[in-house]
Amino acid sequence: MEEEPARPAAPAAPVDEAAPDEGDAPDEGAGGSRRRGRTPLLIAAAAVLGLVAGTCTGVLVQADREPTKLPPLSQAALARGEGPAPKPLPAAQDRRVRTDGDLRELLLEKPRGAREAEWLESVDGWMDLPTYAATFGRPDEQFSQYVHDDFRRAAVTGWETGATRTVEIRLIQFRQEEVLSALEGSDNGRHWAGWAREGDTDRWPLPGTGDGEVFVHNRPESEDGSPPFYSAEAHAWRGDIEMEIWMTGTERIGKDQIMDLARRQMERL
Repeated sequence: MEEEPARPAAPAAPVDEAAPDEGDAPDEGAGGSRRRGRTPLLIAAAAVLGLVAGTCTGVLVQADREPTKLPPLSQAALARGEGPAPKPLPAAQDRRVRTDGDLRELLLEKPRGAREAEWLESVDGWMDLPTYAATFGRPDEQFSQYVHDDFRRAAVTGWETGATRTVEIRLIQFRQEEVLSALEGSDNGRHWAGWAREGDTDRWPLPGTGDGEVFVHNRPESEDGSPPFYSAEAHAWRGDIEMEIWMTGTERIGKDQIMDLARRQMERL
């Protein structure tokens, strides 16, 4: 069994030659040991009192001075208006009154001789959000998007002329509390109208609408085995209302036909 190694000896304590011998008594005239730390406290207290006194003196001096005048305003005083207040706009000229009423009354009327469109997905001229969302390729995503965009209501009308010509007009209204949803909806419609059939579509601006457009698709298409048909569409917006127009027929639709329809519908808004 190995032995525990020897531990190093503790260092010797230094010897203070000036220290008194253990037998010497402290000097009685010194009054015992002296307290330390009182002098710094007195200095700090004096500094604080000096700051307080200086602050009070500054306040008293400032209070005795005359107040400094503010510079004059750069804008001259506005004169009070005279005479009676302007009359409110009549309902015929107040667009807000018109669009808050029955939205169906702003739709174009069915032309004379045209037939009712029994294929319209509506109830008494109204299209609810689930029905409107079902007109898109991904109804569930579009439903959520229009809930986010504060969808308010949609009015729809349509008719048939000749043997195969159909027309459908939709007015979609939003609350627009945070987002310009009518503008975004119109932009989305114009984007898909020009992109999905790029190279086979002619497009023109719709006068008086800013960024509204009409589109004529030159190549026929077919759905679910139906006979080939041509189509045209228009997208625009005004205020909180988005407008969509769709035309189909077995013959190519002319620019003037879709343009005239879209222009007359926007005039009603």
